[in-house]
Amino acid sequence: MTTSTEPRPSLTERLRGMSPEMLGFAVIGLSGVVVNFAIFWVCVNGLGLASLRSNVVATVIAIATNYLGYRYWLYRDRDAASRKREITLFLLFSGIGMLIETGVLGLSRYGLGLDGHYEQLGAKVVGLGVATVFRFVSYRTWVFKAMPELAEPEVVAGPEPEVVAEAELLLAAEEPTAYVK
Repeated sequence: MTTSTEPRPSLTERLRGMSPEMLGFAVIGLSGVVVNFAIFWVCVNGLGLASLRSNVVATVIAIATNYLGYRYWLYRDRDAASRKREITLFLLFSGIGMLIETGVLGLSRYGLGLDGHYEQLGAKVVGLGVATVFRFVSYRTWVFKAMPELAEPEVVAGPEPEVVAEAELLLAAEEPTAYVK
């Protein structure tokens, strides 16, 4: 019995393979950041809303625009068999990301007393950075899963391949029988 196991790719090789996905995630994420900061700035300075409320409004709108980019551009080839599950998980992980972002902003404002406009923007950048890493990992791992037929095949070890090979040999050796009418 012989089994062939290919060596696992190194971390560098896996990161290279993930580069196009990370680039696409960055492009969509950057458009979401622009939407997020623009809405945040309008809510705080134009509408006079509190910074935490403004952050929630801005993040919810950015989440909606990002979902469209992820589903219909970056992860269009991924399994979308259960759209309800996908949207539920997307909203769950996006909500956790929003809590991370808003928590950093709240800590900065109410814990550290940094309430200037630029200090709030700085806290928003830090919170958004941490939340982005969380979102990337959770979206690619649980929300936009690879289609089953595109997933890596598992290496089967044991007697099963030998049994299948023997059965194929037996079937190939059999001569077709002629039916007489």
